[in-house]
Amino acid sequence: LLKFVHLLNSGLSPVPLKSISVTLSIREFVAGVSATLNYENKEEVPLETFFVFPMDDDSAVYSFEAVVDGKKIKAELQEKKKAHSIYESAISNRRQAFLLEEDKYSRDVFCCNVGNLNPGSKVALTLKYVQELPLEADGALRYVLPAVLNPRYRGSGSFEDSCLDMKTPIVPLEDLPYTFSMVATISSQHGIERIQSNCPFSPIEYLGEDKTSAQVSLAEGHKFDRDVELLIYYSEVHTPTVSVEMGQPKDNQDGFMKDPSAMVCFYPNIPEAPSPVICGEFVFLMDRSGSMQCPISKQDQSQLRIEAAKETLILLLKSLPLGCYFNVYGFGSSYEAFFPNSVKYSQQTMEEALKRVKLMQADLGGTEILTPLQIIYREPSIEGHPLQLFVFTDGEVTDTFNVINEVKRNRLRHRCFSFGIGEGASTSLIKGIARVTGGTSEFITGKDRMQFKALRALKRALQPAVDDVSVSWNLPRGLSAKMLSPEQTVLYKGQRLIVYALLSGTMPPAEATGEVDLKYTLQGKSFENKVTFALQPKPDDNFTIHRLAAKSFLQTKDMGFRDTPAKDKKDVLKISIDCGVISSQTAFIAVNKNLNKPVQGPLTRRDVPRPMLFGAALMMPQYEGCALPKAMSSCPLPTTQSTRTSHYKGTSYQQDVCRPCRPMVSKDLCALVFGDNHLVQLISLQNADGSWYLDENLAEILGKSLEDLLAAVPVKDADSSSWATVLALVWLHSNAKEMKGEWELLEKKARTWIHIHAG
Repeated sequence: LLKFVHLLNSGLSPVPLKSISVTLSIREFVAGVSATLNYENKEEVPLETFFVFPMDDDSAVYSFEAVVDGKKIKAELQEKKKAHSIYESAISNRRQAFLLEEDKYSRDVFCCNVGNLNPGSKVALTLKYVQELPLEADGALRYVLPAVLNPRYRGSGSFEDSCLDMKTPIVPLEDLPYTFSMVATISSQHGIERIQSNCPFSPIEYLGEDKTSAQVSLAEGHKFDRDVELLIYYSEVHTPTVSVEMGQPKDNQDGFMKDPSAMVCFYPNIPEAPSPVICGEFVFLMDRSGSMQCPISKQDQSQLRIEAAKETLILLLKSLPLGCYFNVYGFGSSYEAFFPNSVKYSQQTMEEALKRVKLMQADLGGTEILTPLQIIYREPSIEGHPLQLFVFTDGEVTDTFNVINEVKRNRLRHRCFSFGIGEGASTSLIKGIARVTGGTSEFITGKDRMQFKALRALKRALQPAVDDVSVSWNLPRGLSAKMLSPEQTVLYKGQRLIVYALLSGTMPPAEATGEVDLKYTLQGKSFENKVTFALQPKPDDNFTIHRLAAKSFLQTKDMGFRDTPAKDKKDVLKISIDCGVISSQTAFIAVNKNLNKPVQGPLTRRDVPRPMLFGAALMMPQYEGCALPKAMSSCPLPTTQSTRTSHYKGTSYQQDVCRPCRPMVSKDLCALVFGDNHLVQLISLQNADGSWYLDENLAEILGKSLEDLLAAVPVKDADSSSWATVLALVWLHSNAKEMKGEWELLEKKARTWIHIHAG
């Protein structure tokens, strides 16, 4: 959150940010966060400062306040234009004022203005938010405190009113003048097994013998080179729950906060489908901007993003079912497609795609994702093969809402599975394009493997559709539930489902209960999950459930300051102000009325630098919209120069590219590109139907001579491919068992082939 705070102004002298402190409280799967910045004006003139910081897209920001020289100033949430008008009027009249707003073009970037800060004044700015924590595949709850705000690709259009347009000096991490601290308290009735982090933390301190509460602290010396991530493991996480929270009828007689709210958490027990889907059009959209040449993280031996992307594409291509259609797009400032249109998956098309993947480089410049998306959506649908879109990107675009709206307009014809690569990937972009289509989103940081997460998404995409999803309420007479969450149309195996509702009417006696029922069908069979709960609402001073419910509603209706439809803008504004959760249409504003006299002296601005992270140079404006400079290119292949025709916004131009100077056989090329990674080499040799050929390439990976393998065939005159495929699967189970999640789908395809052909 405030971790990668950029305090900005227009001069060269910094406004020293003394410290940033964060208090985190996690209860079950909800996080409450309070973040405070402490800084001081040591200049002899009054200052106007700005800071820009990243925020998770799911965060419901509900409070903002400033403490100036010991006096607290509480901000109010107002319509955005009105808030700006109040702020500008206060500044022109030499009054102190504070403004906090969501960026107009992206929900995961916030801006704060501090106006007329007196010489010698000390200011503490605090904002508070709540958010749901996502559930990982291994049962961990994942909390991320965004610390990295990368440069964002501007593309075409004007973004002068975006806070991302502010220019700041960039300095080495060791030159940052402020410190960062964080204390986290975790509690769960189910007990806490362990807590893990990508950053150094103090040993876990349990606050009771039953291990239902614990505390950890971030070690001193944290640098703003990575997001702060916590993985929390409870003893039990798959228990359905319903929480009912008391409303605020006296202060909100007609608004959102009047009635009690309910949060329902389901863990549908969706059975494994006996036969996966074998149809579909699978389109893979891969970021090939210059920053993809960077490591996924700063940890030792972290894989380059482009290399992880290539391995991931190979695994995906090998795991596709015969009979489907596919295509691969690369994008940067321009875009390229492997095929003019999606092609039927066969041995020939797979081999052609595989050759292109192995030669793929991070050589396409900036991050212009909108144009290739529009091209993909213009392609005619293939009857009987619904579109499944996989988007991989490490970059960000300035106009995030425009991209999300483009995906949303095409939501009825496809699902989008999105992947944010590396530190600082835009949570608004990655989560937004998946949310509006019923897909899923993943983030690859630290030691995460892109390969595993991508194959998990493909497995979900190959699941038969869960139909007729409905949530119904059985409540006492006189009480009704108004659903706030969007209608659920897609469910995946292992996925958690959270729904919100307002309970209106007469609350029954304390001992009364209600029931909520989730129903769905899978391959013609009906399933049902019921949860019974107590109807006695519990008070919460922070109104956590109300604000999470409001955030859920706003994510559905709020499509940005400019692009939210007029019919939705009124609802967004009302809900936002009623519940105090910021939106694209609102902003927090506070004016210091404690000052007895206007601020004296001319108002001055100062720049406070932000840290230089690896790869930031590759995303700077001078490299956007052009090919990666030759000095930064690191193609591993012997090359000669040629030109390629690239397409950008309907026009074509010539661009230098590298190509192999001589043809290479598959094994030579695979070894050159992937080195000693025998797993990827083995998978690269698999045929589209799931089988392997028995040849020198396979023998070398298995560590045997071809003659020894042929001599060991257990059945006389047996098909050598059957023997080769059995050996390849034995190798996978013996040498790569810990990576089963990455090769499970292609292994199933191979086993199916064996049962048919091996006799």
